[in-house]
Amino acid sequence: MEEIRIRDEFIKLGQLLKLADLVQDGVEAKYVITDGLVKVNGEMDDRRGRKVYEGDVVSYDGKEIKVVR
Repeated sequence: MEEIRIRDEFIKLGQLLKLADLVQDGVEAKYVITDGLVKVNGEMDDRRGRKVYEGDVVSYDGKEIKVVR
């Protein structure tokens, strides 16, 4: 499981996917999220603006990213 370090209290889901290099840009992030391909803590979430906090685990395309501060 890869870890992504954030500076602030949270990061939005679409931004996290870009930061982790799982998508090329915000448009791709929007599509994979709204198509239900992304899970946060094991549950599908279709909100691009979903706030992701330290300790959350985001899954997409067979990869898991844990958010740390």
